Amino acid sequence: MSHAMQRATELALDEKTVKALRAVLRTTADEVVQAIIDEVPSYANALSGRMGGTIRRAVRTALGHYLDLAGGTYTGGDASDAAYELGRGEVRDGRSMDALLSAYRVGARVAWRGLAAGAVPAGLPAAEVAKFAELTFAYIDELSAASAAGHADELAARGLAHERHLEQLARDLLAGASSEILLAAAGRAGWPTPTTMTVALLPAAQARPAFRSLDAGTLVLDDLPDALGVLLVPDADRTHLLRRLSDRHAVVGPARPWMRASSSYARAARARSLSSSIRDTEEHLPELVLSADPDAYADLRARALAPLLALPAGTARRLEETLRAWLLHHGRREEVATALFVHPQTVRYRVGQLRDLFPDLSSPQRVLELTLAVGLPAAT
Repeated sequence: MSHAMQRATELALDEKTVKALRAVLRTTADEVVQAIIDEVPSYANALSGRMGGTIRRAVRTALGHYLDLAGGTYTGGDASDAAYELGRGEVRDGRSMDALLSAYRVGARVAWRGLAAGAVPAGLPAAEVAKFAELTFAYIDELSAASAAGHADELAARGLAHERHLEQLARDLLAGASSEILLAAAGRAGWPTPTTMTVALLPAAQARPAFRSLDAGTLVLDDLPDALGVLLVPDADRTHLLRRLSDRHAVVGPARPWMRASSSYARAARARSLSSSIRDTEEHLPELVLSADPDAYADLRARALAPLLALPAGTARRLEETLRAWLLHHGRREEVATALFVHPQTVRYRVGQLRDLFPDLSSPQRVLELTLAVGLPAAT
């Protein structure tokens, strides 16, 4: 049994008193609404016009149920249900629970003043006035609690729905969905579209802790395959982002127009598969280019370096190292010797061998192919 129902069993107003209270009900309801308008800023404009009429009817209904309770004819349910829905509606109208509780406090004071003014002249014994007051405030407390529950439930439901909308937007971005789908998803999530997005991949367990330290608007998923999480950071300051993630095992892709976030994700994923030590993909572009199509790169190496295949493995390896240094230093013998820690004469001898193996070593096309072929160390 509720507190108000318990109080009602201790106080059963007679028919004469209830009739007198019903006579002042409409006036009291209007006074309650006016006091709320005057004293609670959040309702200053909300209770005018059509909405004001709706609220006045709701207040009269609640007071009517209260008089049923005081007179011993109240069956319960309706008033609390209405108060619960009122709490939910306040969320939809953008008002806080603090504003609603303030309205209840003001309403309780004014309602008691109006009801007491009707009950005392009707002959309510002085000994019963205290019980009447306790019943009044217990009833309003229960309505207030019901509204608070509705407000909290609506916030929770909206928060969960909002989180789901943001997660779906993140999934659509990673999947490279069409602009129509992405704009619709962003609209449902109430997510302000940025200019660019930068994707960071990191272990799933680190995703949400890192997410909480980043700027508003960042999207997060922590259920990717291989126990990975992803952060999609809008309009990121790259230096700042890398610093924020420096203590995480994160790899950061490039900034891309926000609808092309999937390309930032793809590069970060490729970098992570290439090496666990990569943090900033922008610092490893050559490796990423050469590893973009492993089969094509293997075919290129096999064709371009075919003359080395007939040599003993040790000799082939030394000549490939010399070729890489020679290409990197544009044939400057002293620099090549320094890079390889050998005598310049040794470089001269090895380059002579290379010219025998690659007669067209100086042609632009051959230089391009060989540069690409030896761009990464040979697989062992």
